[in-house]
Amino acid sequence: MFKRFRRLRSSANMRELVQETRLSKSDLVYPLFARFGVGVRNEIGSMPDVFQLSIDELVKEAAAARGKGIRAVMLFGLPDTKDGVGSDALSENGIIAEATRALKKAAPDLLVFTDLCFCEYTDHGHCGVIDPKSGYVDNDATLELLAKQALIHAKAGSDCVAPSGMMDGMVVAIRAALDENGFETLPILSYSTKFASAFYGPFRDAAQSAPSFGDRRGYQMNPANAREAIAESLEDEAQGADMLMIKPALAYLDIARRLREQTNLPIALYNVSGEYAMLKAAGKLGLIDYDRALMETMIAFKRAGADLIITYHAKEVCDLLDGGEI
Repeated sequence: MFKRFRRLRSSANMRELVQETRLSKSDLVYPLFARFGVGVRNEIGSMPDVFQLSIDELVKEAAAARGKGIRAVMLFGLPDTKDGVGSDALSENGIIAEATRALKKAAPDLLVFTDLCFCEYTDHGHCGVIDPKSGYVDNDATLELLAKQALIHAKAGSDCVAPSGMMDGMVVAIRAALDENGFETLPILSYSTKFASAFYGPFRDAAQSAPSFGDRRGYQMNPANAREAIAESLEDEAQGADMLMIKPALAYLDIARRLREQTNLPIALYNVSGEYAMLKAAGKLGLIDYDRALMETMIAFKRAGADLIITYHAKEVCDLLDGGEI
């Protein structure tokens, strides 16, 4: 009987030798939430083992992650006060600027990616300035503020700015501002294909960023649109993005595969809060083998075309890789 396929599955060593897709610690980016204060380590109820951290605790958490082999973190900020334009995000003494400086001082070799948006900083929870006449986010006014925010991050020591607001023209506006101010070498990781997804729910608890009115469907993407998703990412590439992102990850692996076939830029998949929470809940209830399901998920991201995986599971993945998992 012809047994071509099983021959290469006959032993662990043989399976390892012919494995097509591989996961490593260098693929991982670990999201962190910074806030002002001292000794603050507030666990997020909907995201077990994820915390809002004061800067002193943030430095400790980043050191622990670096010790496990994680090379990059994605930094989000929670300001003490919010207003209509997100003033904290535009301040050199704002939470992201302060946290970035502290991280780069404590761990110069750690890559600090900084999320570039306004939803955490505005009192209305939307990703930009509201046009008082229409009640919608004013795209062009927001671009001006994004450029200012990018410069704040750059001056604080960010290794990569990551605009997430899905404003039209955000990449070209940010690139121009960076280049004109001596930051030509600072890369942009664009949230280039970001869907209006139900999977963000726990993040809005973590970042305290739920909109106070309406929703974000006027600027985030319709989950039903694949061709538009690819076009959006390719447009950001044309505007000067250095890396592209698809968010969320699990429900959009088809988009990742299609984009991988049309670009040579690095692709990041954001394994978002709802995906994290679901896997944690299923593991806690004993419905799945948590460790195996986690690693299978990570491999799926890589197989679909991801070069980077932004995930709250990052430290756990490192532990499993140390234990000889995939």
